[in-house]
Amino acid sequence: MSLLVIDIGGSSVKHAVWEKEELVEKGSFVTPKTWEEMKQELQNLKKKMEETYEIEGVAFSAPGAVNQEKRTIEGASAVPYVHHFPIYTELEELLGCPISMENDANCAGLAEVWRGAAKGLKNVLFVVIGSGIGGAVIVDGKIQHGKHLFGGEFGFMLLNENHTFSQLGTAVHMARRYSKRMNLDTELSGKEVFELAEQGDHIAAEEVETFYHYLAQGIYNLQYSYDPEKIIIGGGVSSKEGLLSELTEHLEKIVEKVGIAPFVPEVELCKYKNDANLIGAVYNYQLAHGKDNLVNHN
Repeated sequence: MSLLVIDIGGSSVKHAVWEKEELVEKGSFVTPKTWEEMKQELQNLKKKMEETYEIEGVAFSAPGAVNQEKRTIEGASAVPYVHHFPIYTELEELLGCPISMENDANCAGLAEVWRGAAKGLKNVLFVVIGSGIGGAVIVDGKIQHGKHLFGGEFGFMLLNENHTFSQLGTAVHMARRYSKRMNLDTELSGKEVFELAEQGDHIAAEEVETFYHYLAQGIYNLQYSYDPEKIIIGGGVSSKEGLLSELTEHLEKIVEKVGIAPFVPEVELCKYKNDANLIGAVYNYQLAHGKDNLVNHN
């Protein structure tokens, strides 16, 4: 038996087949503009894959606040037409098989716990650092969604009187601050600001230091709030060379300053990059349907 796996994103929909413990037939298409167009694409995709594979079910990674009890997607996202209607039921009827669905950041976190950087651990925080900061809270191997489905929305934390973790602890906002200070007509990327700092630009160096300081502060706060076994860092900045050593150095400074804190948080970079949402969706399907023939825990 095989599983069709689909990751719905704002600009593209990635897909693959989970077959013999790996992702095969990986591909993507541009995210359709309407729900009707999306359903047609999904139906066509399943029919095509069924020519080669025996598809037992479809596992979705989706944007927004996925309410697994009500079988809907709440909140809002870059794909507005997937929200606030019985999407599970429509997809089951359309595709003619069981489905599962989980938020994309939660899927990425599940991938790391199942087979990635947190394999074998039960209590983990997954922190996704992009234009903002989100992630997943995993306790006893399961996603903790929270009362309002805001579990893992770490970016809402205030790190000073007026600014959030998302505003202070991301490379995107670091670059935005630098560009504003330099009165640039076009905003630079985080990568460009890191490079300028390494070349001796003292304004860039100040902003890079601010980024690391607040990223470490946010990670420290999360560690001593949840006390996970490990904190996994994902998102675009996780590819930055030297990120982990710099972050650890700043965490050590905070722990030394606080004094009473007995240990430095254990942080690791994610194993999976572009495939994380797909792999996590497979694991979520197993959790939802108990399909041991599809998922091997070894």
